[in-house]
Amino acid sequence: MKKLGVYVALFFLVFSGVVFWLSLQLRYKSQFGPGPGFLPLWTSGLLLLFSVFYLVMAFKKDIILIKDVFPKGEGFVNVLVTFLSLILFMALVKFAGFVITGIITLFLLFSRGYKWYWSLGLATTVTLVVFGLFGQLLGIPLPVNDYGW
Repeated sequence: MKKLGVYVALFFLVFSGVVFWLSLQLRYKSQFGPGPGFLPLWTSGLLLLFSVFYLVMAFKKDIILIKDVFPKGEGFVNVLVTFLSLILFMALVKFAGFVITGIITLFLLFSRGYKWYWSLGLATTVTLVVFGLFGQLLGIPLPVNDYGW
């Protein structure tokens, strides 16, 4: 089976089924109106229904083949670097803090298209602006290291 649509439909079918099942454990109504289970129940129910329809369509038609979706050459390397940078960020942020991890990750991503000094400058600037916006302006704490950054 090489049809990508079947795999995508199955993924969303399982995902929406799990969310639907979990939303049944929440209250549907509250004393003021819809409860916390109202929105997840309806959205996951609709997604479940659409996933079934798409699964039927994916079996009937030759929509998209897996080999036609994935990039080749440098595009594949860019996707791989992006994916590995995300994993690196998740692995390091708890220990090194947001600022250091953000600079490293963005440097890896920016270095694919810019010279190293531009990549380092952009990575540092973007990370510090995001850290300042969330930490100072919005009051949302981000992970920090022992030095507070």
